[in-house]
Amino acid sequence: QVQLVESGGGLVQTGGSLRLSCVASGSIFSPNTVVWYRQAPGKQRELAATISTGGNTNYADSVKGRFTISRDNAKNTAYLQMNSLKPEDTGVYYCGLNTRGGMYWGQGTQVTVSS
Repeated sequence: QVQLVESGGGLVQTGGSLRLSCVASGSIFSPNTVVWYRQAPGKQRELAATISTGGNTNYADSVKGRFTISRDNAKNTAYLQMNSLKPEDTGVYYCGLNTRGGMYWGQGTQVTVSS
């Protein structure tokens, strides 16, 4: 079993920054892909960014140039650095781990960007 715990969310003003962390524990298959999804109030969950074990990254157009996903494989930790935040970035951010043993999710962390 794999457990994911996100942290780093909070309230920030427009233009501010936050760094989310996602710590994985348990039996983690490698290679794997870390994903960050977000869900705004009343909207569907959407993909924000992904990173593979080898460091290949992908971003949604809405966050490209503002968000940076990274990972520290030795620490089983992934990060989402979010800069130039906008009110439309508000939502619950979920970390996911896609492995050959299954897909795992964290509980989510709230990000609120005030205008």
